[in-house]
Amino acid sequence: MVSHMPQEPIIKVPETIIKTPEAIIKTQEAIIKPPEAIIQIRHLVNCFGKQCVHQDLDLDVQRGEVLGVVGGSGTGKSVLLRSIVGLRRPTDGHIHVFGQDLMALSGLARSRVERRFGVLFQRGALFSSLTVTENVALPLIENAGLPRAEAERLAQVKLALAGLPPGAGSKYPASLSGGMVKRVALARALALDPDILFLDEPTAGLDPIGAAAFDSLIRTLRDALNLTVFLVTHDLDTLYTLCDRVAVLSQKKVLVVDTLDKVAQTNDDWIQAYFHGPRGRAAYQAAATTNSEERL
Repeated sequence: MVSHMPQEPIIKVPETIIKTPEAIIKTQEAIIKPPEAIIQIRHLVNCFGKQCVHQDLDLDVQRGEVLGVVGGSGTGKSVLLRSIVGLRRPTDGHIHVFGQDLMALSGLARSRVERRFGVLFQRGALFSSLTVTENVALPLIENAGLPRAEAERLAQVKLALAGLPPGAGSKYPASLSGGMVKRVALARALALDPDILFLDEPTAGLDPIGAAAFDSLIRTLRDALNLTVFLVTHDLDTLYTLCDRVAVLSQKKVLVVDTLDKVAQTNDDWIQAYFHGPRGRAAYQAAATTNSEERL
């Protein structure tokens, strides 16, 4: 069956984004300070009945980095993300974010911490009955208490930041291409100016050109807005082009977390098959070629 879905427009994201003096100071402080763990996970346990996907899991996420989380099917990558953002309460363990133990917080105190998160779900999770602008404005109305007109004005700014054309705001999700849905969901994730951006399979379902453009957009936004990015992915190209470090989930724990080159050298059957199989070698070669061209 031939799809009549409109083609996603190719939007060039500006290399630089104008920052306020406060944002410039924040960026300068991030450059001067040594790495700081913005998320600390200790002895995490996640069980579904008698089946445990995490057992005594530890992980640190450093402020300002893009951390990619990978692992075989059933290792609990998305479960880990959902535990951090508050969509699932772990069976046991501690999750510290911004120095606060999320397991010990409740009510307003926890809401204040979670408002500093932005989340992009794998399928976008847009409301089909709302326009693009209304989808992005919703957290500004419900969580920030802004009047509708002001929220929708700011929503237009976020849509532009995500690389969407001006006319996209009046459309409904059903009329969008897969890539545009991802960008709208990203704009909504950025609505409350988060410190941490959580991405669950952000390039899933995108063609290679669209996936590469989305990876580039995330890196541009990370650098411009001084974001920390927690990324669950299967996309080898994303790992090579976007991630500062990679964490591998295996045997209910984090088997290794390090730079991609060091992770790929780990003596583990799954890691060797994943990073050194045909697709892994192709992704490595593509990344090496891109880096070589950028240096010229």
